[in-house]
Amino acid sequence: MIKNGTRLQSQVCDTQVIVVRSSDSLDDLRAGGALLVPVGGAVDDSLTLDASLSDGNLMGKRYVDDTGAEVLVTKAGAGTLSIGTTPLSIKEAKPLPASD
Repeated sequence: MIKNGTRLQSQVCDTQVIVVRSSDSLDDLRAGGALLVPVGGAVDDSLTLDASLSDGNLMGKRYVDDTGAEVLVTKAGAGTLSIGTTPLSIKEAKPLPASD
């Protein structure tokens, strides 16, 4: 299982993330259709960006899935972050209470 604080990189684009909240689903965390690997780890050069998962991601945004997993993008890239083929969604900021 991937631990909180783990840094991962894409094998098919520039994407890099840090795991904020771990979950078993992160074992299948992908960017652009290819599994993420530890930063500095071996990259399979034969992999290519999946056109259906190439909407990109935004630096500084947190992405979540429905199991509670959360990752923070530290370097944006062209690949869509996903668990398998299910895209992650951007975590929305909680509205602050009104201060009248």
